Amino acid sequence: MEGEVGNFIVVWIVVFACLLYSYIIGKFIPKGTTRLLALTIVTCLFLWFPLNLTTMHLGGLTSFFIAWLANFKLLLFAFDKGPLSSHPPLPLSRFVAIACLPIKLTHSPSRSKDITNEKATKRSLIMKLMLFGMLLKVYDYNEYIPPKARMSLYCFHIYFMLEIVLALLAYAARTIFQVELEPQFNEPYLATSLQDFWGKRWNLMVTSILHPTIYTPVHSISSRVMSRTRASLVAILATFLVSGLMHEFVFYNIGRLKPTGEVSCFFLLHGVLVSLEVCIKRVARGKLDLPHIVARPLTLGCVLATSFWLFFPPFLRFEPDVRGCRESVAFLKFVTTGRLISPNNASCPYLL
Repeated sequence: MEGEVGNFIVVWIVVFACLLYSYIIGKFIPKGTTRLLALTIVTCLFLWFPLNLTTMHLGGLTSFFIAWLANFKLLLFAFDKGPLSSHPPLPLSRFVAIACLPIKLTHSPSRSKDITNEKATKRSLIMKLMLFGMLLKVYDYNEYIPPKARMSLYCFHIYFMLEIVLALLAYAARTIFQVELEPQFNEPYLATSLQDFWGKRWNLMVTSILHPTIYTPVHSISSRVMSRTRASLVAILATFLVSGLMHEFVFYNIGRLKPTGEVSCFFLLHGVLVSLEVCIKRVARGKLDLPHIVARPLTLGCVLATSFWLFFPPFLRFEPDVRGCRESVAFLKFVTTGRLISPNNASCPYLL
């Protein structure tokens, strides 16, 4: 653990140095291919950095924040687009925060609305923390839970964990920089279609980055040789494929197991399903809209069923519950005693 913490500190020091270099590049090199070439060294380093971290939490978060989100933001920044581009330019501190954290600025029309939204967010976060704590307690009875039901619990585990971590990061950024931030999730369990789930409710930071970096350019290029309708379908498939490949990369950094392609197939399958959904909606023109009481269970059931088939098997192969618990115990040991121990030497009370 000592070596891992040291590597983590070194990696993030170099990350901040790379972002300082990128900030300076943006001031002196005009947008376009030249700036993109100047930023290539940074994007390559950002892909390499997570490989130096072997723990699930540090390696997984670094690969998601840096190798994926920061790289895609820098790709947009090379062409003076995306959240890092602003006129006048962003202050350095805000540039670094937006680049390496999954946050996105928004403009709220009134202070009273900000206060209302903040109170609602806090209530929602407290509720999710309570539900997450109850979920952890349920794991004490794993031997009595059927495998499929356990996988359903893992779905909610991932959702609650992402929601809580991203909300805490957003709250810290909001407090430090005094800005309002867009939410990361929008109650995905209320989605009425796959298009609604992936486009408007689930992990909105990823959606807002994939749309300008993958969907828009693919749609623009494809529309030159085919109709706009077909070009949109090609762009949807390309976006989901890239998302799948990036998830494969994150999974590899978490578990260090040879990729099997199942995660890519999961997202590509959902790309096909969303494309079919778009086509059906265009043909039906609103005549086949299902009531929410039917559409919501169908949507959630489709996501869960395909997750059981393609998403969770590779995720569970690296034993995230065991590794995550041991890493958490090792971290708590460090906080309480100041002594670093290897997660492999930590005893997890939930796994006895």
